[in-house]
Amino acid sequence: MLNKFFIEEHIKKALEEDIGFGDITTDYLTNEDDTLSCSLNSRAEGIFCGKLVFETVFKVLSDNINIKFYKNDGDNISKGDKIAELKGPARYILMGERTALNYVQRMSGIATETNKYQKEIGEYKAKIVDTRKTTPLFRAFEKYAVKTGGGSLHRFNLSDCAMIKDNHIKYAGSLTKAVEKLRKNISHAHKIEVECDTVEQVKEAIECKADIIMLDNMNIETMKECVKLIDGRAIVEASGNVNLLTVREIASTGVDIISSSAIVAKAPTLDLGLDS
Repeated sequence: MLNKFFIEEHIKKALEEDIGFGDITTDYLTNEDDTLSCSLNSRAEGIFCGKLVFETVFKVLSDNINIKFYKNDGDNISKGDKIAELKGPARYILMGERTALNYVQRMSGIATETNKYQKEIGEYKAKIVDTRKTTPLFRAFEKYAVKTGGGSLHRFNLSDCAMIKDNHIKYAGSLTKAVEKLRKNISHAHKIEVECDTVEQVKEAIECKADIIMLDNMNIETMKECVKLIDGRAIVEASGNVNLLTVREIASTGVDIISSSAIVAKAPTLDLGLDS
């Protein structure tokens, strides 16, 4: 999912933002030939994510920084675990430390949070998926982290899937009119998803042969009723009020997909540190 050229371009902009016209602390405290050995360590339990991104930050700064990893993306880590060892020019390790940590702490935090949700679903068939509530220009990294944590992915952007929401329905005149107009214009390769707030809307979406029917902010009994009504004729997605306390009960209704912004937007960063 994360192509090397994309990662490098993103990291260069991040380093430009952080370094500015120079690291005035490191530049005046180190010499060009000074070396430093340090390790990336975990200070919390979770799922590691961002190996290639972490490595690329330092490779962009210097070809002479050697990194040995002891953990891979998706591995469980515990407090005190050594994730990687670094050795190379002190100036560039110190210069890249914060940017590298910003990436892996954020990505590992999302992977960890996603894993909690998928584990909570347990034996039910439902998959936890992300939403478009992501950090601007950081979506690819966040989606990669969701996948690393055992979750699944919703659309990447607005061109992936036609999703009809309440405002679209109002603008089109009805749910049926919105589906009909879209079906005439979109590619055969695109699915149509309809966001439904009521049982009546679900019935209309079934009649329109929507590919995906989202049950938005419905209670458990209504969701069960809608799953029976749909009866496999569309992918059933549940959304709204999804958290670690509710996700298992939502999964028990028989839905296929549970979408939640919380696995990304509310995921805490995982505490990782670079220690010399």
